[in-house]
Amino acid sequence: MHALGRLLLLLLLAAGAVGRHGAPRDTLACSQGLACRLLDTDVLCGMELPGPGCGLALAQMRLEPVLRCTEPTACSPCLEARLRLALPPGTSTGEPRCPALSGISGAEDSDEGSLVDEASSSQPNITGLLLLSGHTYTSSRCVAMEVQAPLAPPLPGRPLGWVTFRCFEAPLGSELHVTAYTNSHGRRRLRRWQRVPDCSWPVAQTAVPQCQVPRLQVSPGTKEVVVEVQGAAAGHSYTLWLYHNQSHGASGSGHMVTASGPMNYSLPADEVLPCLCLQVWPETQDPPRATLCPFSHDTEAWERLWARSRLVLHTGGQVLSWSLSAPCDFPAELVPCWQPAPTRPCQALPGLQQRAVGQGPQEFGGLRPHPNLCVQVWSGGQVRLTQCLQGRALPGHTDDLLLLEHGENASLCALEQGACTPLASFTSTGAGHPGLLERELQQDVVAGQCSQIWHPENGTGVVLWACPLHKYLHARWALVWMGVLLGAACLLLLLLLKKEDVKGWLKSLRADYGTEGPLQGQRALLVHAAEPAAERAACALTAALRPLGLTVTAAPGGGSGVAAWGPLPWLHAQHRRALCDGDTIIFLLSPAAVAAARRWDTRAGAVPGAGAAVSSPGPRHDPSPDDVPTVAPCEAFAAALSCAVPALAAGNGRYMVARLEALVPAVPPALRAAPAFALPSEMGGFLQALAGPSRQRGQWPEPYVAEVAEGLRRAVGE
Repeated sequence: MHALGRLLLLLLLAAGAVGRHGAPRDTLACSQGLACRLLDTDVLCGMELPGPGCGLALAQMRLEPVLRCTEPTACSPCLEARLRLALPPGTSTGEPRCPALSGISGAEDSDEGSLVDEASSSQPNITGLLLLSGHTYTSSRCVAMEVQAPLAPPLPGRPLGWVTFRCFEAPLGSELHVTAYTNSHGRRRLRRWQRVPDCSWPVAQTAVPQCQVPRLQVSPGTKEVVVEVQGAAAGHSYTLWLYHNQSHGASGSGHMVTASGPMNYSLPADEVLPCLCLQVWPETQDPPRATLCPFSHDTEAWERLWARSRLVLHTGGQVLSWSLSAPCDFPAELVPCWQPAPTRPCQALPGLQQRAVGQGPQEFGGLRPHPNLCVQVWSGGQVRLTQCLQGRALPGHTDDLLLLEHGENASLCALEQGACTPLASFTSTGAGHPGLLERELQQDVVAGQCSQIWHPENGTGVVLWACPLHKYLHARWALVWMGVLLGAACLLLLLLLKKEDVKGWLKSLRADYGTEGPLQGQRALLVHAAEPAAERAACALTAALRPLGLTVTAAPGGGSGVAAWGPLPWLHAQHRRALCDGDTIIFLLSPAAVAAARRWDTRAGAVPGAGAAVSSPGPRHDPSPDDVPTVAPCEAFAAALSCAVPALAAGNGRYMVARLEALVPAVPPALRAAPAFALPSEMGGFLQALAGPSRQRGQWPEPYVAEVAEGLRRAVGE
């Protein structure tokens, strides 16, 4: 049998030698230490290689695209196969070498290497036959080669070297599947596939004739798109075709223009859609074509497509159907949904989603029309089109409730707000008692008063029911009105029984609103750091003190004064005014304020010389930017300390320190000369200090203290 196989191989090789005059110029190269030659470049694919079975083993195969050229501009693409060889398992250096296929007709030596000669053949060696097969979609080709390797030093499984075959031709953009195997026992087949680059391959654009076609350059504009045909050979005519690429083929004839040189073609921007493609080819027999679809990811083109797409719902017969018309195919999913009112969200119906296939009429698998049904077109995670049946003469009411029945246990749940709520806890009608409608709705389903709008054909056992709710809504509103009238009667009776108490309460209420606040006519400057916690606390404290009659100015502040002078001159002006008028200056301590005070202590004042200018009250004047040194906005609190500390040391002005006890554990040394209060726990003492010596007798009314403390507590807790 081995002799018969070897004879068959010799016949095939001899036949290949006869017809090799037009065969491709294949080459074979091997690494140092190996000898190799091509036996034939075109053998029968799938044949079994003859031999004693002691050949070489394949360890790895790599494919790489290359060009085979007869001239610099006449090249063809192909794939180069590189094989790494190893000794098969069980091979030892003491085994006799396998005989080489010497004298085979049609065997040709490669330029890069040849088989070892008789002088070197005294060293133990091993010979193997290799077969490479390359298959594309339209063709296949196989080549045979012989490789001889030394047997002595390498261990079994260790790589012997590389054999490189150049090459398998394949069309541009095609896939080539390559299989390699040897004649050794237990041989291992290696399979790889590689895609041949298209004309976007840089080395192929000027070397492969198929790629030497005019190039297309698209320049989009606001009103038109300019298509520029570049690289057209002078004197050769070519055709430019603009068409809509769809799954069922190009739609319509499109625009076709023939020219004999480079040109620019203008296309209105309104005609640009995602599926618009361009194709150009020379006017020759079987010409190569350059195709470009540049608008597939253009946002404006997609918006234009959605504006021209139409979704139409058909209610003829007993089943809801739809048809989608658009100038382009697009990936989309149609989702039926339930919308009781135009202003409410549309609840998707489970199990009814469909992919948009084609543009003809299609059905939703037994879904019956109802006024609350809508169909949405989803694409790219967004709702692109919506069409509803509201306003059509259809059975059912807009206030119907959608119920889902599970066939396994016949349980009912209401589809609303993205979930299915069991009837036992359904309260969306506002009846006030969970489960109030459960029994009534179950009876309506059994009695046939609910219309079945969907029963799946796949036997999942899920049924959708539309049940009327108008009769229950009327009864509910009657109960509501009865409750309102009963409550009004009870209130009137209570007022009659407690007539004297009500009069006293009204008198006290009028007295409270008629009297002035305990801090009426006083003003305060509230200095705080620029951080969120301090700003919230300052706003809450200002709002709570305003009803007491206290006018509070917060700094840092805003308004026309800050815009005209800048933050620091404005702050100094406010501080000078407070000193001159005898107003209270409150330092609100927050974490940022404490950090600024510590930095001020470390540097002995962040604004040198500022405190001396305001240590004592003097005539009020408008400051200029030169009066106050310029510091960063984050040092505004430190600048205020530079003004306040000298005045505190001299005993001038009314200063108070309010510490947010939840954020600040202690008062920094720079402000310990002023009375300090931990807020909100010491709110009573804080308000008494604000009122001054004339109003410190007795205790503050508790409602004032509690109200101001609660407002500050909420602000700090946010």
